[in-house]
Amino acid sequence: MTDRILIAGVGNIFLGDDGFGPEVIRRLEDRFGDDTVRVTDYGIGGMHLAYDLLEDWSALILVDALPNRGSPGLLHVFDADHESLGATSALDAHAMDPGTVFASLRALGGIAPRTIVVGCEALDTDDGIDLSQPVRAALPAAVQAVQAAVAILRGRPAAREA
Repeated sequence: MTDRILIAGVGNIFLGDDGFGPEVIRRLEDRFGDDTVRVTDYGIGGMHLAYDLLEDWSALILVDALPNRGSPGLLHVFDADHESLGATSALDAHAMDPGTVFASLRALGGIAPRTIVVGCEALDTDDGIDLSQPVRAALPAAVQAVQAAVAILRGRPAAREA
């Protein structure tokens, strides 16, 4: 079987920097030319993502805004800990946070694949459809981080852009 990678952007575009994931996905849509990588903007559709994860995926790259820990615009790339993220057990058709998605997936009988998170610390998640300057400035690096994660998951060296 060919390894399949799902790249999922999550977040609410109407809440400022929470729209980081969907904006990265918009910039990635034409970057992968084969059927082994699916790039999807899930927005606030957590149950849609949970149901899609019931398919046979070798890996998930989750692109999302992260809470501000003092460095808005700072990218974090890490492997998700499914045990701590999905500690709850209830299905919630309206929640989008990763923990709820993974808990819903487990409640549906699925198992989360290896998950790499590409996250950006948010500055402002108040009502509004524009990203803050520091988060907008992180978009090119986020696109490169997703591409590097795909290369790593495929067992290839990450390509560097000039």
